[in-house]
Amino acid sequence: MSAREARSAVVLGARNLGGAVVGRLVQEGWQVTAVARSDDTLRATRALGATAVRADASDPAELAEVLAAARARQGGLHLVVNAARPDRPAGDVPFGGGPIAGADLATFRAWAVVAAEQAFVFLAQAGAALRGAGGGTLVQVTGGSSRRATAGRGPWSAGAFATRALTHAAAEELREFGVHVALLVVDGTIGAPDAAARSAELADIADAVAVLATERAHRHTYELVLTRTWQAGPG
Repeated sequence: MSAREARSAVVLGARNLGGAVVGRLVQEGWQVTAVARSDDTLRATRALGATAVRADASDPAELAEVLAAARARQGGLHLVVNAARPDRPAGDVPFGGGPIAGADLATFRAWAVVAAEQAFVFLAQAGAALRGAGGGTLVQVTGGSSRRATAGRGPWSAGAFATRALTHAAAEELREFGVHVALLVVDGTIGAPDAAARSAELADIADAVAVLATERAHRHTYELVLTRTWQAGPG
């Protein structure tokens, strides 16, 4: 992609972290399609200058349609970012699924399988779209649970580990087609005590996405880990 060529991106999960990525890319001159499901998020991304699209990023057909439409509308497709967080199950089950010895199969599926499937759909559909577009960059965002399991959150950790494995496999498979696949691990909860500090944390993560999206082929990063001293709570 030349410096003069219009850069085209799609960001899945455009609330909070995804919104910060959308804002950063728009500021740098990217044409951005932001995918979300809530009215508030859609309005916010429009205000940033992105094209807002309501869709379910975990649905293969919907995602394929969104990517094809963005490529046609924006004159190409160079970057797809998955910042969407899998739906968390309702009810009083502890975050992450609780202790394995006390969990049932439905709990495992709700916390582990849903997360793995969401990553799979992203990598399968966005990978095919960029391969068809002649190359580009995919960035899968995940948390610190992809690096280590935590007691009481085994099912959640399993989904995060699966996300990491799928992303690494896709990186190897798509490299020959000019598609750079990177895993961005945000190892810590975004939880600074005031709005300005939280905004700075989000900006740091958006900066990392921008760096991954503009790396030259000879120095691609395939896993980037961001850590914080402010990490606390579920990651």
